[in-house]
Amino acid sequence: MGVTDPAGPVMDRDEVDRALARLGQEYEAIETSLLALQDHAGRRLLEGAELTGLTRERWETTEARITRLWVCFDAYTAALRSAREIRARRRWSSREDLAELTELLRGESVTVAGEGRLSETYTLSALVDRMNELYASSLDLVVAADAVWSALPARIDLLAAELRRTRRLAHSVGVRPGEHPAGDDLERITRILTRLREEVVSDPLAHWVPAEGSSAPGGGRPDTTVYDREARALEEVRREIDAVLTVRQDAEARLIRLRDVLSRADRTLAEARTARGEVLAKIAATEVPVVSGPPTVLQEQLATAADYRRQAQWHRLSPLLESLERKAEDELLRARESLTAVTAPLAVRAELRGRLDAYRAKVARHGLAEDPFLIERYDAARRMLWSAPCDLRVAEQAVLRYQQLARELLGGAGTPKDREGDQS
Repeated sequence: MGVTDPAGPVMDRDEVDRALARLGQEYEAIETSLLALQDHAGRRLLEGAELTGLTRERWETTEARITRLWVCFDAYTAALRSAREIRARRRWSSREDLAELTELLRGESVTVAGEGRLSETYTLSALVDRMNELYASSLDLVVAADAVWSALPARIDLLAAELRRTRRLAHSVGVRPGEHPAGDDLERITRILTRLREEVVSDPLAHWVPAEGSSAPGGGRPDTTVYDREARALEEVRREIDAVLTVRQDAEARLIRLRDVLSRADRTLAEARTARGEVLAKIAATEVPVVSGPPTVLQEQLATAADYRRQAQWHRLSPLLESLERKAEDELLRARESLTAVTAPLAVRAELRGRLDAYRAKVARHGLAEDPFLIERYDAARRMLWSAPCDLRVAEQAVLRYQQLARELLGGAGTPKDREGDQS
């Protein structure tokens, strides 16, 4: 929209013709802008929508401004038409015509029906300024509302469609409200999205963030804070449901592995209990750790996991399987450690037997196998190691005495290998 010249002395014919040409161009620009505003999709939506809140309040004001804008334009049109008619009276305008045109084109000669008052008068320049003001504020609201309506409802609908698919999938794997946190999250997201869409449709300006420092109509952006937050929440729920789906796919294999691990733990503990009885019978004067029974709690939890699988309660099966897998591995490790601790005395006895026979073979290679003192000490150590119950401390001393005599007969400390055998 343009701006007319300020008032001045009586205009000549050339000035009048130039002013009328400029006013004609302004008229066309104003008319084009007003028709564009009239046909704007956002304005039509605002007229037909059931508005609430801030949008309803501002649209009521804006509707009055648009009506006022057309009233001003009609007055502007009438003033321009009158000026053209005066100029068209004669080819060479008289002094009186020029004075009348000067007053019309530059003076406060345009009367507009008032807002709450009888009327207001403007110069054509002031009237254009007033129309520019009314147009900019009206267009700002229309563009803002249209931008929100163009951006958010469609995105909300797409997210709602994804939400419905996720809810169906969640229901199929047992993720339901009141039974699983993800089911509660889906209900909450559904409520928020439903409310958000209703608010966006009825009060779009409540979801509009004006651009700071911008005076251009429609400067700003739709506020997607709530939408973005719920989209992230839905993505988290989808990941959790994917994890439950993974459990459904490999649950049987994981249950089989768990049964195998617990079975191995049971067999190892059974072996440890048998070994403990053997140690108590064959080894004297030693502390043998007590072997615990099978892990009945884990077996009960495994049975519960199998029930969950049969009942397709995947959301409950998933955390239980993860816990059972950790506990089963710990139980197998504990069983192995128990077997090692229980059989330690038997391992010591076996080591002493091996050491005694190794020295006997060594002295035999040197032709000392028939030495009566060696035979006596060998027989004494052997009786202790091969009798039950075996006192390991006494037997070890007997083996050491046999080793000492053998080294003496062999001529001293012997080879490095011999020394290593002594240290063991």
